[in-house]
Amino acid sequence: MEHVGPDNPEDHHPFALTPSGGLAAGLSGITLRQLLMSLGEPVVELQCAPSGLDVETVDVALLDPEDPPDARAGELVLAIGVRGRAAIPALRAAARAGAAAVAVRIDSAAQRETLRDFAEQAGVALLSVRREVRWEHLDALARAALGSGRTLPAGETAEEGDLFALAQTTAVLTGGIVSIEDTANRILAYSRSADSDEIDDLRRLTILGWQGPEPYLSKLREWGVFQKLRAGDAVVAIDEHPELGLRRRLVVAIRSGERQLGTIWVQEGATPLAERADQALLGAARVAALQLMRRRREVSSELRLTQNLLSGVLQGTTAAQSLAVHLGLDAKRPAAVLGFALPGSDELHREETLSLMAVHAAARHRSALVASADDRVYVLLPELPRGIAPATLIGWARELADAATRHLAPPPATSPVHGAVGSLAPGLPGTAASRREADRILDAMASGLVDAEVADLAQVQAQVLLAETLSLLAAAPAVRDPRLGALLAHDAEHGGQLAASVLAWLDAFGDVRAAASALHIHPNTLRYRVRRAEQLTSLDLSRPEERLLAMLQLRLPA
Repeated sequence: MEHVGPDNPEDHHPFALTPSGGLAAGLSGITLRQLLMSLGEPVVELQCAPSGLDVETVDVALLDPEDPPDARAGELVLAIGVRGRAAIPALRAAARAGAAAVAVRIDSAAQRETLRDFAEQAGVALLSVRREVRWEHLDALARAALGSGRTLPAGETAEEGDLFALAQTTAVLTGGIVSIEDTANRILAYSRSADSDEIDDLRRLTILGWQGPEPYLSKLREWGVFQKLRAGDAVVAIDEHPELGLRRRLVVAIRSGERQLGTIWVQEGATPLAERADQALLGAARVAALQLMRRRREVSSELRLTQNLLSGVLQGTTAAQSLAVHLGLDAKRPAAVLGFALPGSDELHREETLSLMAVHAAARHRSALVASADDRVYVLLPELPRGIAPATLIGWARELADAATRHLAPPPATSPVHGAVGSLAPGLPGTAASRREADRILDAMASGLVDAEVADLAQVQAQVLLAETLSLLAAAPAVRDPRLGALLAHDAEHGGQLAASVLAWLDAFGDVRAAASALHIHPNTLRYRVRRAEQLTSLDLSRPEERLLAMLQLRLPA
């Protein structure tokens, strides 16, 4: 029977294990999505989230195995010291109380499947804790993430709320009309203006189009404004130009070290700007830099969470519904995986190729997701049209492989990227099976038994099965014929071609002339070699079972 008890010393917590009562002091509610982005895949892995990732998490509860299972609404329950089915009471109590999630250690695929199925049916999120992670470390990380949360108005993200508030504050301090833009002159936030007559043409067109209009941007470039902004932190003043519909304004770069993140613009309205508007603008730029850097980190965390979920779904260790909820995908629509084997290259070149393939995949299918593992790249195609033709998927795979080949090894170099089309799954839960099928094809391509650069299983099924059979034979020396081993050893010792000649003759169904032609030798030479091989080894190639063994064993790599 599988051991599921709590008697592993590493599972015992070094300090008091008592479930907390409600919202702890200094903690704020955050979504399960934000919590996962903070903790990261090296600490925990999401197994399922039947209620989605927007469930609010307000506290951490430490559940001792000796205490009765208990939980409260919104808690992350750390089920310490229990494994396998022993964690089911904690899951049941958490689901009944409306807890946000339960974190447990999982030792095997069987435990994972059992607990995930139960959690999905109960309606509570399940997190698996990495074996090397100590419970007190996880507790501290989770509480730190909760402590950083804050409440914003409905529909407003943290970075949006902060930047719009900063724009409004800067407008008050400078006495002007403020806009915050990124380095592509796209509006990120702006202040409100009570009087529309105060707004000049550049401000009006920029807000309406969420980007500076090109004729005005051209004038700013002509005056050297952008060059001055790139050169340093100084506030740049732009004089009024009534003929262009421009009022006086100030602008400063938002910088982090040497990198420019954006700009803050202050337009003068009906009254002159404040006496120290330039100083207020400098302070606003420094605050904005912190907010934009945080925004970039949060985007990075979001992408990391997506990649972690995608990798888990491709491997079959994460429930497909978790990825579907995270990205708003319809898990019941068909899905397929395209796999690609990249030839060896430096890390930078590979990253560029991965980005290139992501762009090409998205151009063909808007929901395409790309992940890499070692020397392979996988493209998940969710929400495919029902009845999509296999030829369409093969065509997409060929376009991606060709684009990657051109990038990695431009002509005349020859190191093609090989592509494989996994089975079309009826829904997103079939993703892992589709990826495994793509891997089977890529493995056969790597063995040299498949000469196509892009294929699906229907096109190369015999070659794939042969490659897998040879792999099993290579791993089991006891089932090989020692006489064929002796033949190979004789060739190695004397530099002979007896084994290759026998295999060519067998492949040609005993047609001596066809086999000799393939080897570029005289038919009599081939006849001699086959007889010599039989004499040296006592093989009887007139027997079909010995011919079958020879055809398989002589194909094994040396």
